[in-house]
Amino acid sequence: MKVMRIRQPASLDSIQAATAEAPAPRAGELRVRVRAASLNFRDVLVATGVFRSPDGLIPLSDAAGEVVDVGEGVTEFKPGDHVVSTFHPAWSDGHIERSQLTGSPGGPAEGFACEFATRPLAHFTHAPRSLTHAESATLPCAAVTAWRAVVTDGQVKPGDRVLVQGSGGVSLFALQFAKAAGATVIATSSGGDKMERLRALGADHVINYREQEKWGNAVLDVTGGIGVDHVIEVGGPNTLAQSLVAARTGAHIAIIGAVAGFNVDTMPFAVVQAKRIRLQGVTVGSRRDQLDMIRAIEAHRITPVIDRTFPLDRLADAFRYQKEGRHFGKVCIDV
Repeated sequence: MKVMRIRQPASLDSIQAATAEAPAPRAGELRVRVRAASLNFRDVLVATGVFRSPDGLIPLSDAAGEVVDVGEGVTEFKPGDHVVSTFHPAWSDGHIERSQLTGSPGGPAEGFACEFATRPLAHFTHAPRSLTHAESATLPCAAVTAWRAVVTDGQVKPGDRVLVQGSGGVSLFALQFAKAAGATVIATSSGGDKMERLRALGADHVINYREQEKWGNAVLDVTGGIGVDHVIEVGGPNTLAQSLVAARTGAHIAIIGAVAGFNVDTMPFAVVQAKRIRLQGVTVGSRRDQLDMIRAIEAHRITPVIDRTFPLDRLADAFRYQKEGRHFGKVCIDV
């Protein structure tokens, strides 16, 4: 089969096409014909060497395709089933220790920039019946992260106010899940047509953070001075201060990423304490989270937002496009 590998020292110029075996499944395994994959912020960090990876790693954590054959003892899947990968194969449900959150595809384990994948059955779930392969491939990291933040941890309910940042994959999924839960959603954006597209997806208020540097105060204005119940914090240390301004007393802030930069200032301890803020780290979610999310996607007919699709042999170009940050939604790979 054809694969793409990242050679060390890692850079976008070190991504090379290669060939590899597509082994038959052993007991408890299935072999999947990968049809589509998608990019995440973490994939860019792996590809550019920010996250260390072994020489020759096959990148990409998210994929979808169909089952080709199954090994002995596999009854959950059969040939022809449409499936989607899981981000934390060892995390089935409930609590898991940090030491067990290892083996995620696309770094440190082999990913899905390949034509076939033979893995244990815990590495996959059934894909939503309503989605294409490309749409399903957007789910394992970004969508499950948003689901964990909004539903599992946040327990967002009708009437809650939810703040989402920007128009990346996690933020758009969080917007869609929060609206499905009956919440009012406030979104921040860099401006342009992204603001109208956020409104079209259901955002009740959109704030241009380039025009309003202290956008936390703008959030207070649209909530009558109260603030939001939940913040989907993807910007990181450089946006957390404004998120704290925007938060209601007792609010839940889901700490997800640092797409705005990793510069860490002193924790605003006094604000967190005075407003009784609950800061909750999110590292994607469990296989159970993914199964529950897929049921919700089918019930509410939620459709992932895809910005652009690249062929597998242009993976480096796809990473470059993702790094530019101009995309709205997910960047996908056609395998």
